[in-house]
Amino acid sequence: MSDLNNNLQSIEKLIAPLQAETLPHFIDGKRDPGRSGKTFDGYTPVDNSIIGKVAAGNAEDIDAACQSAATAFEQWRTMPGSERKKLLHKVADAIVDNAHDIALLESYDSGQPLKFMSKAAIRSAANFRFFADMAPGARDGQSLPADEHINYSIRQPIGPVGVITPWNTPFMLSTWKIAPALAAGCTVVHKPAEWSPYTAMMLAEIAHDAGLPDGVLNCVQGLGEDAGKTLTEHEAIKAIAFVGESATGSHIMRQGADTLKRVHFELGGKNPVIVFDDADLDRALDAVVFMIYSLNGERCTSSSRLLVQESIQDEFNARLVERIGKLKVGHPLDPATEIGPLIHERHFKKVCSYFDFAVEDGAKIAAGGNAVEGDGNFVQPTLFTGASNDMRIAQQEIFGPVLTAIPFKDEEDALRIANDTEYGLAGYVWTNDIGRGHRMARDLDVGMIWVNSENNRHLPSPFGGMKASGIGRDGGDYSFEFYMETKNVCVALGSHHVPKLGK
Repeated sequence: MSDLNNNLQSIEKLIAPLQAETLPHFIDGKRDPGRSGKTFDGYTPVDNSIIGKVAAGNAEDIDAACQSAATAFEQWRTMPGSERKKLLHKVADAIVDNAHDIALLESYDSGQPLKFMSKAAIRSAANFRFFADMAPGARDGQSLPADEHINYSIRQPIGPVGVITPWNTPFMLSTWKIAPALAAGCTVVHKPAEWSPYTAMMLAEIAHDAGLPDGVLNCVQGLGEDAGKTLTEHEAIKAIAFVGESATGSHIMRQGADTLKRVHFELGGKNPVIVFDDADLDRALDAVVFMIYSLNGERCTSSSRLLVQESIQDEFNARLVERIGKLKVGHPLDPATEIGPLIHERHFKKVCSYFDFAVEDGAKIAAGGNAVEGDGNFVQPTLFTGASNDMRIAQQEIFGPVLTAIPFKDEEDALRIANDTEYGLAGYVWTNDIGRGHRMARDLDVGMIWVNSENNRHLPSPFGGMKASGIGRDGGDYSFEFYMETKNVCVALGSHHVPKLGK
């Protein structure tokens, strides 16, 4: 029996209970069916069939979760960091134990190839371990001595926080937000994306079974306009961490304004990968293909604009077309599949619309440019050439396996084109000129730059964007800056002069 057939049998067993009963919320340490009885359908993009019914959370469900998080916060915030460390390591252990099932269910639910989801589950455990180890020092501040006083800073958790996560790699990205919040001493109300809701429940139950106290991690399923809106407006929630579209981030900021919520946004991108003629073209080609066609192109840091120097564009684009033709599009549970179906029929139609936009605006479809016949939301990996940066395919976030190639003359021209976008998340530079690499990194208007590398993640380093790509930074101590408040304490060292009034 093939690996695909084995995985198909395994997924049937995993989804059987999901088909038999409605996927509930997880509130105050237990499954919660919800208060309205309303549901929505969960689909697999493999063939757009219904996996099962999902509880549609409303304001009452969100309120129950927020109150639970607020109650649990008083205990969780005072728990020694060393104890939180032990519990979070237990969560990581449990994620590893369930990694295969997490990857299978997430792949079937989101359409992401198992090739990548199997690694995402392990990365999720690594996120928990990293922040678990930081928990004992989360409150640490600075010593700031003056002539007659000693100042020192300390940190305290901000309170219950709302975490709203996307549909593209939902389990891993939820741990990227939830793990540092828990390590800091915050409690969490998690609202997963409605297009990929299933593994969020797995995380909530895994964490609870690992020993997390009731109410520390709650999960409410639901639609953004109902559950999401109420979460962003709720008085008990002190901060919102959101990953998703830039327009949605603007809505969340407005909704949280009345309660002065702190916000952390990881939003959209139209990231350039810039290939100079002196680059190692073999390695650059590998990175270009990987960073747009892995994860179905549904990743915020995907390099969706290829800026290639005019002197090498014909050669590089020809080699790129050859590689694209060898990419395997197929069932996401097939270990050999490199590109699976897009998340939802609505998103599938959006991505396909850009095939027409490209032709209308004067670009050439050098590879792909069509949907794949049959059931499901499959599209061909696509390359547009002969493009200019003012085209829709160069300015708008497509969020699929679609690459737009744009030629440039020299370093100045490359920088101008790269920065000519409303987004500023990531940039990639390929050159063997060390000075040029540093200059480009300095002058690119993006939050993260990789020189002669693909998206290589180092957990202590800051992760986030500029312009319409976000607010704030994740990673290491940068995460604690969001989930914690910093206090300064000033203590006199002796009997210094105190000004006298009224004498």
